[in-house]
Amino acid sequence: MGFELPDLPPPVAAEFEVHPENWSTVEMFLRLQTQWRSTMNGVIGLDYSAAQWLFRLYEVQDQRALLEDLQTMEVAAMQAINKQGS
Repeated sequence: MGFELPDLPPPVAAEFEVHPENWSTVEMFLRLQTQWRSTMNGVIGLDYSAAQWLFRLYEVQDQRALLEDLQTMEVAAMQAINKQGS
C-alpha cells in the first residue's frame, strides 16, 4: 500500500486477580469496551444505552447493582485513559 508500519515493542501482559463476586462486572465492562463516548478533550464515559441493551441481552437480574459497579470501573478507566492523552 506504499507505507511501512513502525516497529512496536511487544505488548506486556499484566496479570491480576478478579474476585469471583466481581467477575460479572468485569465481563460486562469488557463487552462495553468499544462503547466509550468522547469529545476533543478525551473520554467522558460509557454509552449507557449500549449498557442497557447488553443488560437485556445477557438477562442481568440486578441491573442497578451492576451499573453502579460499572460506574466505579468507568471512573478509574476514564482517569487512566485521559491521563494518557495529556
